[in-house]
Amino acid sequence: MEIPCPLCETPASQPYHQDHLRAYNRCATCQLVFVPPRFFLSAADEKAHYGHHQNSPHDMGYRKFLSRTFDPLCAKLSLHSHGLDFGSGPGPTLSVMLEEAGHTVDLFDPFFAPDESVFDQRFDFISATEVIEHLHHPKAELDRLWSCLRPGGWLAVMTKRVLNHHAFTTWHYKNDPTHVCFYKEETFHWLAEKWRAEVEFHGKDVVLIKKP
Repeated sequence: MEIPCPLCETPASQPYHQDHLRAYNRCATCQLVFVPPRFFLSAADEKAHYGHHQNSPHDMGYRKFLSRTFDPLCAKLSLHSHGLDFGSGPGPTLSVMLEEAGHTVDLFDPFFAPDESVFDQRFDFISATEVIEHLHHPKAELDRLWSCLRPGGWLAVMTKRVLNHHAFTTWHYKNDPTHVCFYKEETFHWLAEKWRAEVEFHGKDVVLIKKP
């Protein structure tokens, strides 16, 4: 059975890897590696998995981890910018760091802050840290986020990137049962071309995309 790409909607993808847990396909157009929908967790199981996360703004180690996104994003923002922390999780922390820096941040998380009215607004920036690998419908979700950015705004993404097939076979990141989409650097270039946007890579797992 042909499985279309959930990001660019290319009709057929190719088998990429198989382990004892799941199968993974790869799109030849946008280079997304993804898990077919038959392997998705139920919403209840997914929420229970996230509930085990012990993230907190009081955890200095977690703040240091998020600084990989915070530092390059803050360097782009004007004073008193208004943003959205998408996928803020059970212990929002990047939003706290950004508010400490003088910005205003709204939250959205489908399980822990599910107020859809935030998408009626327009933002100077949107952050999605360790989020987009969880998206069951990445095209719809990312296009919605993009539409909520003001011209000149920044989408800041943190997610570990696929390097090559050999590295993927032993990659711990793919073993999280809630991780269903894996992006290559080429995937972000594809998105930037689609959106006619500028893209910047910061370190191994942070991407900033500027809306024209």
